[in-house]
Amino acid sequence: MKKLGLFLCMVFTLFAAADAQADTKNITLNGKVIDSEDKSPVTQATVQLLSLPDSTMAAGNVTNNSGNFSISAKPGKYVVKVSFVGYVNYINPIQLSSNKPVVNLGTISLSSDAIMLKEALVVAEAPQVTVKEDTLLYNSSAYRTPQGAMLEELVRKLPGAEVSDDGTIKINGKEVKKIMVKGKEFFGGDVKTGLKNLPVDMIENLKTYDKKSDLARITGIDDGEEETVLDLTVKKGMNQGWFGNIDLGAGTEHRYTGNATINYFNDDSQLTLISGANNVNSQGFSGGGGARWRRNNGLNATKTIGASFAHDSQKLEIGGSARYNYSDNDLQSIGYSENFLKGGSTFANNNQFSRNKAKDFNADLRVEWKPDSLTNIIFRPNFSYRKSNGNGFNENGTFNNDPFSIISNPNEYLNIDNLTDDPLEAIRVNLQNRQSLSKSSSTNSDVSLQLNRKLNDKGRNITLRGSFGYSDSDNSNFNESMTRYFLLDKDSTMNQYIKTPTISYNYRAQFTYSEPIAQATFLQFSYNFQYRYNTSDKNTYDLNGFPDWNISNHLPSGYEENRVDSLSKEATYKYFNHEISLGLRFIRPKYQLSFGVSVLPQNTKLSYLTERAGNILKIDTTRNVINFAPNLDFRYKFSKVSQLRVTYRGRSSQPSMDNLLPIADYSNPLNINVGNAGLKLHSHIICLHSITHSMLISREVL
Repeated sequence: MKKLGLFLCMVFTLFAAADAQADTKNITLNGKVIDSEDKSPVTQATVQLLSLPDSTMAAGNVTNNSGNFSISAKPGKYVVKVSFVGYVNYINPIQLSSNKPVVNLGTISLSSDAIMLKEALVVAEAPQVTVKEDTLLYNSSAYRTPQGAMLEELVRKLPGAEVSDDGTIKINGKEVKKIMVKGKEFFGGDVKTGLKNLPVDMIENLKTYDKKSDLARITGIDDGEEETVLDLTVKKGMNQGWFGNIDLGAGTEHRYTGNATINYFNDDSQLTLISGANNVNSQGFSGGGGARWRRNNGLNATKTIGASFAHDSQKLEIGGSARYNYSDNDLQSIGYSENFLKGGSTFANNNQFSRNKAKDFNADLRVEWKPDSLTNIIFRPNFSYRKSNGNGFNENGTFNNDPFSIISNPNEYLNIDNLTDDPLEAIRVNLQNRQSLSKSSSTNSDVSLQLNRKLNDKGRNITLRGSFGYSDSDNSNFNESMTRYFLLDKDSTMNQYIKTPTISYNYRAQFTYSEPIAQATFLQFSYNFQYRYNTSDKNTYDLNGFPDWNISNHLPSGYEENRVDSLSKEATYKYFNHEISLGLRFIRPKYQLSFGVSVLPQNTKLSYLTERAGNILKIDTTRNVINFAPNLDFRYKFSKVSQLRVTYRGRSSQPSMDNLLPIADYSNPLNINVGNAGLKLHSHIICLHSITHSMLISREVL
């Protein structure tokens, strides 16, 4: 029995020793620590295992570059604590057991413990406008505009700036002729294209100044061709690389709009690509080939695409643009007016319906080459093409009393075919219904070349300049009208086809010379010869003899035999102009003074052929005129930011030769034009003198 008891005691002791050995084996804890916001690993975070209940540290380690950690400890009750500067401590109780030798704590996220300070505002008022000599500098950041706004929105907020409904910009009363980006013409300087397609976000500041012509800029000879420009500076962040924006919109009644602009800028080059389409009366381009930026009356649909580029190198500057524009205008209007006359008022009402479509293409190029430090060559070709067609219907009525006193809507009674039970019969004077159809196409091109050579470093230089322009247009018009004269009890009908091909060209040669006669004093001489030629053959055909024909059909066969000689004409103009200019220019530290006079002998020849009352009327006439045009430009600098400028320039012009011929134009029987043959030649000289005094006095805001 004693031996059995001793054996059991030895077995029990062995099991107890084995169990005690198992309890002393370490447990491994693994895990990863990351940032709770951006999920990045937290490196060198402290991981501690604190014993309970006294919170003494049993084990510890730090995370590696991947945020991972590993620590070992004996079985027992602990608290895991993870800490790092700038984060909230992670604390979590845990019990380690020998049954689980490896414990994975997984991913531990640490939340930021940053203390949000109150916002600090650095207050400084950016100067809205700064005057530096003859340049106005506008800071774009001083004006708040909506996100994604275009240049037009910013210009409207500039002090002294006006943007009219037709897209014209005036700053301090002076019309802006060109928009430039970094000193380079944007789409040939076209103002309306720049307004609609340059985003405000890219603009750092805007400068407006009077830019001289290529001739005046290089030679210093003032030719009076200054033009006010708006020059944009690109923000530094957008001055390198590509950027752009896309705007899309859609609405009810099948309305849509879309525009895309892509820009590329670097130190030497710039490129802009533009495209857009809409039918919500928004125009991206102003159009070319004679197109005008018009008020957006009626419903307008446009499609545009274009590109503009510029590149500079040490000796060569090149830039240009190409653009295509399509427009579709659908217009309906109702009008009424009252004319106050000595014998009593007359009243007029009208309805108008028209649809006009046009396609334009414009391209321009500018090349300035400096082969050496003394020579400058500028080459500028331009080309434009336009094709358009339109149709319209007009109803016009005149009354000797107010038609609204008789009926609430007299415009419903302006159609000649709808006069049954006419409530306005007693007060009618005239009534006209007119339908028209027009088609036209035109091609225009011109090219100029300027060569300047400096003869010394004191200001002596010589310039040769030549240009050539050509234009070819073809216009066809169909006019069908019925006019009723109620006071005469008479009707007049007109059904005409008018075809007017026109060809014109011109060339110009100019020579200028500048001679220094004293220190900073120059004698300037210029001779300019210009020749213009224009021939127009207007043929009018009467289609009343074709009763089955209407304006929507093709021309009837044999219409050429019904030529209306009294409404047809052949006219050829030849215009010779010489301009001889002599002037002095003084340049001093405080002021600049230029004055001189131009003598302009002009010779105009007109060959005119038409027929009146069965007689052929042929007129060959010549007009010789000598005009004088004085000029003066004085600038005085009070300081770098204030100056006084006084300019005076005389110009002379005469009425056109057509206005001297005793010939009536009966194309519209209610609007007949007759030339005045009684004008004397000496009364043709009309001197138009303009004087502008401008004083810019300002202080630069620092």
